[in-house]
Amino acid sequence: MNARRRKPRRGVFGWTWRLLLAVLVWLAGVAAYITWVGQRDDARPADAIIVLGAAAYDAKPSPVFEERIRHGIDLYKRGLAPKLIFTGGYGGVGARFSESQVARRYALRQGVPDKAILIESLSRNTHDNLRQASLLMQQHQLHDVIVVSDPLHMARALRISRDLGIRAVGSPTPTSRFRTFATRWRFLLQEVYFFHRDRLPR
Repeated sequence: MNARRRKPRRGVFGWTWRLLLAVLVWLAGVAAYITWVGQRDDARPADAIIVLGAAAYDAKPSPVFEERIRHGIDLYKRGLAPKLIFTGGYGGVGARFSESQVARRYALRQGVPDKAILIESLSRNTHDNLRQASLLMQQHQLHDVIVVSDPLHMARALRISRDLGIRAVGSPTPTSRFRTFATRWRFLLQEVYFFHRDRLPR
């Protein structure tokens, strides 16, 4: 009788252990996929380069945003696209400049002509960045783009691009500011979370 009672307990424990192991394997696979996508630079000739927004401090881009801007400008100067699309709205109450305006000023100082720059100043997150960029693409009859962001952000950016019908390839910043183990680990955990959250109904 006692032996019979123990079997279900061992069965429940066994299935719980297997379920936990499956979840851990799945999460490790998602993390590996995000890392793999972020290591690929698929830049090729396109109609425009979309630089995803990041924090700006008044008229100065944050170190993370500056590296994205610099990489976008580099792709432009290499002749891969005739247009730069800078995205990002106003970071907080009282901000004098939107992220995209800060990026535009930076690019102008680097010799990019004003006619080559498009901006949107309404977005507050990655999805909004790309949705507003998509509207600019429609207005200016642009079809294929290169998306610029940090490596660990690239998988989500490209997935959202596909969801919005944007034909995009990724070109992650080779000089990402997320270099230490601690910062990369936090960023990766965040992206694993968003990988699942973005699949929930909005």
